[in-house]
Amino acid sequence: MAAVIIFGVICALTAYFAPDGEQDLQTSMWYSVVPPVLAILLAFLTRHVLLSLGIAIVAGGLLTKVPQSPLSAAAWFEGFKSVGIYVAGTVTSKTNLQILAFLPPIFVMIEIVIASGGFKGIIVWLLKWVKGRKSTQTATALMGILCFIDDYTNAIIVGSMMQPITDRFRVSREKLAFLVDATSAPIAGLAVISTWIAYEVGLLTQIAEELNIDRSGYSLFFDALSFRFYCLLMIAFVFLHIILGIDFGPMKTAEDLAKNVPGENNQIGPSQNTSDSATKAVGQQSSRAIKALIPLGGLILFHITGLWIDGGGPAMLRQGGSLLSWLYWRDVISAAENTHLILDFAALFGLALALLCSQLFGSLRMPVISNCFKRGVKRAMIPFVILILAWSLKNCCDSLKTGEFLTAILAGRVSPHWFPPAVFLVASVTSFATGTSYGTMAILIPTAIPVAFALDGNTYGLTTMISLGAVLDGAIFGDHCSPISDTTIMSSIASSCDLIEHVRTQLPYSLFVAGLALFCAYLPSAFGLAPGWSFVLAISAMTCFFAALARRKKAK
Repeated sequence: MAAVIIFGVICALTAYFAPDGEQDLQTSMWYSVVPPVLAILLAFLTRHVLLSLGIAIVAGGLLTKVPQSPLSAAAWFEGFKSVGIYVAGTVTSKTNLQILAFLPPIFVMIEIVIASGGFKGIIVWLLKWVKGRKSTQTATALMGILCFIDDYTNAIIVGSMMQPITDRFRVSREKLAFLVDATSAPIAGLAVISTWIAYEVGLLTQIAEELNIDRSGYSLFFDALSFRFYCLLMIAFVFLHIILGIDFGPMKTAEDLAKNVPGENNQIGPSQNTSDSATKAVGQQSSRAIKALIPLGGLILFHITGLWIDGGGPAMLRQGGSLLSWLYWRDVISAAENTHLILDFAALFGLALALLCSQLFGSLRMPVISNCFKRGVKRAMIPFVILILAWSLKNCCDSLKTGEFLTAILAGRVSPHWFPPAVFLVASVTSFATGTSYGTMAILIPTAIPVAFALDGNTYGLTTMISLGAVLDGAIFGDHCSPISDTTIMSSIASSCDLIEHVRTQLPYSLFVAGLALFCAYLPSAFGLAPGWSFVLAISAMTCFFAALARRKKAK
């Protein structure tokens, strides 16, 4: 009933606020929001992601043709035909295929590393420093930050590596998936050296040329960096709630259940083993860990080297660049044009190293390796299919102009002081509904930034800089927590956590941080408060909130 009411209210509001007139035909289709809203509500309602996405794509295909001629059989036929076109467009896209090709080898590599005892060796090594739930979560978050080069690599490696350790210390799979997700897209979006930087800077360069702003795309990126409040506050939230040991909402329920899960696999600490087995484990840790460290290190090294070559690193060195300069690496990685293809070859290289290590440092028999391939490919199939459906839904939203419609009804009629917070809200809603940060950036940077520039008196001023940060941040909000986002899907799969449970438990955290970013950071900054003080204000509000929860917990 709640889902039906929410769906009806959203449809009614969008129909009411839809622009009128023939000239606004591209942005007047209120029903363009139906497919993503339907997918999200059905996913929460049924907890069957594939079914929800499939129904939403069919609904979107029909909505592209049927409303113009609802009684025409040909229109209905064309609508169903559009569904096939959306899926075909997804599976024939070169970029999508390159991303999908990354999944099977990386999952097979992980299975081989597990079977050879590589992860177990790392776990034994980490257990010398990880002594409880807090240190386990802190180690997970730190690993997520260290894997800043790419959000996909981050999610797969950190989730798979830390899952046995978080299980051992009774940290819920939902919490692991949140920590992985919260340190993937937010970190990759902030990092000045990552696979995201080229896309972000490319859009900023285009808008700078369009508005005749005498600054490079990188300059605009660094100007906006001070106003990336959601990403910065999410990182602060991750560590603050770990240190204080306070959870709330569905995550608290999941954590309470995990603490009380019986079973030998969840016993805390290595001290509960016998002395002989513990000594044996420590003695074998080096030989075991190297089976994981070599493949994972090789994957990352191959990835960075590939980006270096593809981005013209050797030529830049000959022109006076320095390998020790982060500016050099920023320019190199931003110039790389085949990032997804390089990631595919890096995964294959990592798989080859895993096979080699499994033979050099202990022999895995062929039946075991064969089973690893079967399990890895099987694990990859779930995100494989979900990503295809999620991208097909994105194609549907592109056809219906969902992003343009949301932009038209949510932004454009506010003062300079209210415009940046409105842009953040629009970007958040758009990215959550469509599940794509890149798509949201591509829609809002060319549409919202010229408005901000005009509100600044056709000069590059404060409103424009804050709006740049608001677009990039709001886009990452949806990429972080939307159930149809590829990063969210990969984080849940790598952590062996149900997708809907992952979204349901982390959504209150994401909404809380987004609320702080909106009311305690973007609004004060838009009215003239320095970004540093806005960040301090938001952190203070976060701390007070946790203090209130701690007081309530103590009272109970």
